Amino acid sequence: MTTLLKSNPWLRLLSDSVFDRSTADFWLQRINPLWSTEEMRGRITQRQQISDDMYALTIQCNRQMDFGLAGQHHPVFVEINGIRYERNYSLTRLDPQHVALHVKHVAGGLVSTWLCEQAQIGDIIRFGAPYGEVEFPHFQSQRLAFLAAGSGITPVYSLLHDLHVTKRFADYQIHLLYWVSKQGELAFFEQFQQWQAQYPNFKVDYICTREPATANDPLHTRLSAQHVAQIDTIEDVAVFACGPSGFVETAQSLTMNAKQFQGEAFYFSTPNVSDTASTAVEYVDLHLTRSNKHVQIKKGESILSALEAENIRPQHGCRMGICNKCACQKVSGSTQHIANKQQNHEAHQSLRICVNSAQSDLELDL
Repeated sequence: MTTLLKSNPWLRLLSDSVFDRSTADFWLQRINPLWSTEEMRGRITQRQQISDDMYALTIQCNRQMDFGLAGQHHPVFVEINGIRYERNYSLTRLDPQHVALHVKHVAGGLVSTWLCEQAQIGDIIRFGAPYGEVEFPHFQSQRLAFLAAGSGITPVYSLLHDLHVTKRFADYQIHLLYWVSKQGELAFFEQFQQWQAQYPNFKVDYICTREPATANDPLHTRLSAQHVAQIDTIEDVAVFACGPSGFVETAQSLTMNAKQFQGEAFYFSTPNVSDTASTAVEYVDLHLTRSNKHVQIKKGESILSALEAENIRPQHGCRMGICNKCACQKVSGSTQHIANKQQNHEAHQSLRICVNSAQSDLELDL
């Protein structure tokens, strides 16, 4: 049935003319929960714990699935107690029909707890269109350095897995530096060890910041210039960093001499008040022109987070500045990108409110 609906435009036209897609999907899914006229759906077939705080879910996908490219992200929709939630994850394609979803169990995290502990084999997960620009065609060198902290390892693993299955691993000189708090949190450890044994061009350094340093391994610390010094001839290297915003900011500042830098921050740290001349919290006025609302928000805080604190719920997706769902028109005012500190004072500019903060009174078309 899915094949017919996907490949035959006359049946699709007939389907559209007789009833709407939601009605069609309702009856199709009485036969097979994966079937849909257009929705990307997957069924959990396996769940495995791969570190102290990370799980791998194997998911069988329907024929509507857009797998995207290795390193990209997908919106992932799950239903918990009748409420639909959206999160964003990097998937690893295993074969033409299956993906692996790697989830770090976050204490108090509703969706991650459901995926890691409560989801059952056979449960259905929905996906949105893939997005993101971290992919091999965008790297400007055959020499690569990956800097990953915590769950920032998941898009890196997706990229490396793709190199392995497409037999392109030997085309690159790759150095991975991987930060966790303790050794038990290392995900993909056995796979990385196998790849190191198989590919002499692949090197991995594990940095466990809460493990004691030794004379032979003194770098069990947060990212510093000492770690970057381990990357040979960085002027020829394309660097990709993924982790919390503070980690990515530090990585960018320490690799200014690299041939290329790309970074993805999966959440943005609260601004440090010590960075300002005064420890007093500053507020600015924000006018939402379309809804005619006026609120005061903290200067330096993510505009999206500040609006949510005022019970205003703008459309958003990844919260990383990648998917562009939260973008709106800035009518007037000054803003600053949270990660790279770049300021924008121009009026009538598109603004991603998840990764920008207010620096003055603002008007937004929301």
